[in-house]
Amino acid sequence: MVVKELKKWLKGTYLGFYYYFVRNVRKESYANFGEDLVIKDIIDQIFHKKVCVDIGAGNGFEMSNTYLFFLNGYRGLALEVDSGDFRYLSSLYCRNCGNVSLAKLYITPENVVDVLKTYNIPKDFGILSLDIDGYDYFVLEKIFGKFRPTLVCAEINEKVPPPLKFAVKWERNYVWAEDHFYGQSLSKLYDLCEKFDYDLVKLNYNNAILISKEKNTKFKSLNPSEAYGRGYKFQKDRKEKFPWNEDMEKLLSMNSKDAIDFINKKFKKYRGKYILGV
Repeated sequence: MVVKELKKWLKGTYLGFYYYFVRNVRKESYANFGEDLVIKDIIDQIFHKKVCVDIGAGNGFEMSNTYLFFLNGYRGLALEVDSGDFRYLSSLYCRNCGNVSLAKLYITPENVVDVLKTYNIPKDFGILSLDIDGYDYFVLEKIFGKFRPTLVCAEINEKVPPPLKFAVKWERNYVWAEDHFYGQSLSKLYDLCEKFDYDLVKLNYNNAILISKEKNTKFKSLNPSEAYGRGYKFQKDRKEKFPWNEDMEKLLSMNSKDAIDFINKKFKKYRGKYILGV
């Protein structure tokens, strides 16, 4: 918590600007848990357009799923709403990634398609990274309705296991309270896979990797339970990486009815603001 608060304070200072840029060195992975390397290993085996879209790009390099690709010549679009993060993102990318368009925008299901069209993103672009800590499900649903990215890296709410289908509803004044209430469960995301013909090929802790079915000839399509077990539940370092999930741990051993009751009690102040079922 001390480190988190220090970083929050640093964001508004010149010292913070220096702090982020001295850390901007070439390295193997810029993502939180190596998601960019996972994506690279998969996408290098698939014919795709070298265009990335990052929705919820943060400061552009710390915990970035796309910076590695932008550094290696991909063009595309990085979107971020936070003023502090966008300041670092724009300074960094103007120096290192001139082929990337940047926009400080609050992305919603209502504007996401128009934004991508405005920046001339091709319908079948290569990589989409989505992490907005909120109504991600409904943004992705709108994107899939008009675009067909080859590979999608979508954050899930890893606390909510299969077969539970959970998603935060879209509402205009939503702001993540930095608690457990955000995003979509893996099983709810899988509904979009089935609706729009995408294969779920991997879960990397809290990021699901999807490939359009017509492009996937090499990777096994997983169901939510398979992916969740391999990618999160049975990972030996899971509790070390997600210590803040301790109060949600009992969900992993509950039946569906008890799990739904537990979540409804946990999120009672958010009643009416989410979808939950099996």
